Amino acid sequence: MEDVTDAGMPARWTDFPNLGCVCRAGLATRGGSELTPDDIALAIEQGVNYLNWCGVGHDDGLVEAIRSLGKTRKDVFVAVQFLARTADDARREFDSILESLRTDYVDVLTYYYVEHVDEWAEIAGAGGASEVLRKAKASGTVRSIGLTSHQRPLAASIAGRGEVDMIMVRYNAAHRGAEQDVYPVTRKRGIPVVAYTALRWGALMNATPDDPTGFCVARAPDWYRFVLMNPDVTVGIMAPQTGAELREDLEVLSAWRGLNTRELEDLRAHGDRVRKSAGRFP
Repeated sequence: MEDVTDAGMPARWTDFPNLGCVCRAGLATRGGSELTPDDIALAIEQGVNYLNWCGVGHDDGLVEAIRSLGKTRKDVFVAVQFLARTADDARREFDSILESLRTDYVDVLTYYYVEHVDEWAEIAGAGGASEVLRKAKASGTVRSIGLTSHQRPLAASIAGRGEVDMIMVRYNAAHRGAEQDVYPVTRKRGIPVVAYTALRWGALMNATPDDPTGFCVARAPDWYRFVLMNPDVTVGIMAPQTGAELREDLEVLSAWRGLNTRELEDLRAHGDRVRKSAGRFP
């Protein structure tokens, strides 16, 4: 695979420790996704090889596509959000994941939305889910273990202690705190970061009351470019709801380019306005 670069834009492909060469533009589904197996296949054909599934109970087009990969399964990295906190729950959930995906292994499992220190203490302590996942990693049925969190200092602290292989955090033009709270830690330790909510649940593509006269809001591909231009982001997740949205998002790959200084300034400024006007998360 050939690296395609642009001024200020990191290469399209990068090394993901424990996995291999990964396309920095990943794809995820979430509740209510209308993506079909054919949509997922299109993304894979375009080079996407990091697929993030929201977990057991969501039998969507992504699940169907993974089930049908056959011999090409080895060319795709499957990440799954993991809900279990205790060892007993982890055994049941992991077995259900393998059964649902009809696969012998999972590339990445991330403890889903770890938001409090007490949650991590339960996961990492005696009788916690980490007991099961560590054994699964040792046996090769899990290749990388991480966590997903909105709490940047907590995620950075856990990553900094080397307790996970990767982390998944929110990062977009309206939420840039990871630049100070997370990336210096992950950069120092060489820990991959998967960034989600690049569009801030769509709010970044909406006008705000404070927009300058004549301002035109950027389309989805540029908001993904904003995320992917940051070299501390290993994979930036696209999460379209429909096939039409996916095809628009895939313009990021067909035109792999950076953003000039003026474009970046405009995106940051709009991100600040969205953060001010769109209310609290999401």
